[in-house]
Amino acid sequence: MSRCVLGVCDGSGFRYDEATNTAYDCRCRPQLLAQNRARSLSAVIPPMYRDVGFDRFPVTEIEPRATVDATRRYVNRIDANLNGGRGLWFIGPVGTGKTALAMLVTKAALDAGRSAARYTLPSLLSVIRRTFDTGNHVDLLERLTAVDLLHIDDIGAEQTTPWVLEELYTIVNARYEERRSMVITTNIMDKQALSDQVTERTVSRLTEMCEELSVQGHDRRTDFRLAAEG
Repeated sequence: MSRCVLGVCDGSGFRYDEATNTAYDCRCRPQLLAQNRARSLSAVIPPMYRDVGFDRFPVTEIEPRATVDATRRYVNRIDANLNGGRGLWFIGPVGTGKTALAMLVTKAALDAGRSAARYTLPSLLSVIRRTFDTGNHVDLLERLTAVDLLHIDDIGAEQTTPWVLEELYTIVNARYEERRSMVITTNIMDKQALSDQVTERTVSRLTEMCEELSVQGHDRRTDFRLAAEG
């Protein structure tokens, strides 16, 4: 059975008043329902990021430190931020640590007992394509809307087609209207270039939903590769 994130009920989402022999909703019930709807989504933290932490490499090397500090502030108020539908948008070159910071947010949400799902944009679109064959497309979109935190990496990495643009907009707009948090990463640093890639209306909603945080520096994956070769 799930645990009550508020420490009030037995994890069922209901409280029982013995004096009146009445059951009523616990305040955790909306979160419990969201968790149940999210169970078929991808909330797995990849092995590479399972030990990610603010006091560990590569986060200790990420620049600017103001971006790391802003992420820490968000994580420290994870429940309030998720309840308010606030998110984070990490922007920067390849290999600078954007995904590591986004994983810290996703881990914090899961540790707080909230529902979360994480995809790269290409993998999410692949999942969506399969639902057209199974007839589960509407159900998947409902689950993607209901989850407390949706983490999407590599916005703008997918080849642009009208279908891709419409599916991405549908997801972002649904979460925008329901005030659901997102954490996203992108390598496209020019806002107009990103608008050209994924449409202005999608970027406009993400801009309102998320605090934009710049991640700078060089590709540290190149360092790892050179070290391995040496």
